[in-house]
Amino acid sequence: MRGKRRGRLAGMSDLSPLPTHDADPRRHARSLYWQGWRIARIAEQLGVKPATIHSWKRRDAWDESDPAERIASTIESRLQQLILKEDKEGKDFKEIDLLGRQVERMARVDRYQKTGRETDLNPNIERRNAAPKRQPEKNAISEEQQQKLEEAFLDRMFGYQKHWYRAGLEERIRNILKSRQIGATYYFAHEAFIDALKTGRNQIFLSASKAQAFQFRSYIIDFAKEVADVELKGEVIKLPNAAELMFLGTNSRTAQGRHGNLYLDEYFWIPRYRELKKLAGGMASQKQYRQTHFSTPSAMSHEAYRVWTGEAFNDGRPRSDHIRLDVSHAALEAGLRCPDGQWRQIVTILDAMKGGCDLFDLERLKLENTPQEFAQLFMCQFIDDGESVFGFALMQRGMVDSWEVWEDWKPFTLRPFANRPVWLGYDPSNTGDKAALVVLAPPLVPGGKFRILERHQFQGADYEAQAKFIRDTCDRFNVTYIGMDVSGLGSAVYQLVQKFRPDTVAFSYNVELKTKMVLKALNVLGNGRLEYDAGHTDIAASFMSIKKTLTPSQRQATYQAGRSEQTSHADIAWATMHALYNEPLEGQTASNSSMMEIYS
Repeated sequence: MRGKRRGRLAGMSDLSPLPTHDADPRRHARSLYWQGWRIARIAEQLGVKPATIHSWKRRDAWDESDPAERIASTIESRLQQLILKEDKEGKDFKEIDLLGRQVERMARVDRYQKTGRETDLNPNIERRNAAPKRQPEKNAISEEQQQKLEEAFLDRMFGYQKHWYRAGLEERIRNILKSRQIGATYYFAHEAFIDALKTGRNQIFLSASKAQAFQFRSYIIDFAKEVADVELKGEVIKLPNAAELMFLGTNSRTAQGRHGNLYLDEYFWIPRYRELKKLAGGMASQKQYRQTHFSTPSAMSHEAYRVWTGEAFNDGRPRSDHIRLDVSHAALEAGLRCPDGQWRQIVTILDAMKGGCDLFDLERLKLENTPQEFAQLFMCQFIDDGESVFGFALMQRGMVDSWEVWEDWKPFTLRPFANRPVWLGYDPSNTGDKAALVVLAPPLVPGGKFRILERHQFQGADYEAQAKFIRDTCDRFNVTYIGMDVSGLGSAVYQLVQKFRPDTVAFSYNVELKTKMVLKALNVLGNGRLEYDAGHTDIAASFMSIKKTLTPSQRQATYQAGRSEQTSHADIAWATMHALYNEPLEGQTASNSSMMEIYS
């Protein structure tokens, strides 16, 4: 047995980092001990007494050394042995290099144990932190993602929208008179985005207000996310190819230095159009850029109407150069390049349906809108506001870019007007037309300006839902007055609203009351005391539909709108007047505060 044990121990000695005949027995014994050898076996291997090994262990405190110290000592012994070796082989040099790197690492571990700083353990961290951070590329779009976007672009468009695309490849100026809700803003947002990706050209979206211009931005962001999982960011969207997508209201003075393809939205409703036309033309004056003007019709008195008919082209030109355009639907249904260089087209709701648009129930729209309203909104017919009580010129005076002008208005917050007081006006539906609710900010000082912050329309006879909406509106705003017409469906809504707002003022219409309301609104508008977002074109259209007429007895003059099949309903206008009527006819003075009267 003794011979077998000696042989086994001799084999184990090959694992020792140092040969026994050269090494200091004390250091060799420590090395074997740290490798896990028992004291008796170490003594037998080195040929010394076990008591000697125990003495070395105690005096040199072998058990008190930490793992790092043990490894470092072993590496040092092995490295010295290799360095002193006279005839080195390739593997020796590799091992020397390896052990040298381990010595460096152990030195870092030693510093880390003393300081606790991670940079002492890994100097790359310090170098990495010292270097400037490389920001990820903003709005990055790969070739594969761009290809997906280009392929999806026209696949989701109707025939008349593809016709606009083909015209855009050849025409410098497209001028389109269109029906409401046929997807023009949606299409041109996509077209501009794809053009920016492919050509690197800037795209400028100019609307009556910044809020309206941001509808383009919303469509573009949704398109990029849905098709290519790209998240576009920035008020001005800057693409990796340096193209910029800019969304501007007509009040923005930053448009002066911009250049790119121009998209002018709802231009028949933009105030001071001639001034804007010069600015817009300058932004797209280079031959590489194109202009696209599109809008639903407003009134014949609008400054842009003469541009549409070609009359403005003749200004300042000799009679021999004058042009006469046929702007009828029959002439422009398919699109036509006119003598003034503009490509014009009229797209009614019927044309859109022929072009594949299946989003409308035509018969239902005719029931929900009076003939005059249907003709203006969907059949591209201009309003002759000569008989309107509130002409277009008067309504333009109140148009502002609310995002730019109203600093205290935060439409995307839970309390968009903080704790400032507001007045509500409600007009009920009658014989199938729409109901409306208007949120009106009263002036802070006598003679100051009113502001229409929000307007909402309701279709149908769900009076409970309408009352609930009014209650929700009261939760969002500090409502100090509510005025409601209680005729027809309004009576049911009024009864529900009274339960949570017993101070609600009820109006039962008569000739005298309607006359006072209209006169009050005329006074406020005439003195420039009413403001509303220029993008809310339905407000102007609603007021413009009110006309002066005679009562059935032919004895008194009255104001008619929304109470017969021959006229537009003007629900937003009447709702606004219900709120305005809280201020006395003579305006707010020191001796009066409001007209909190109940008419019944």
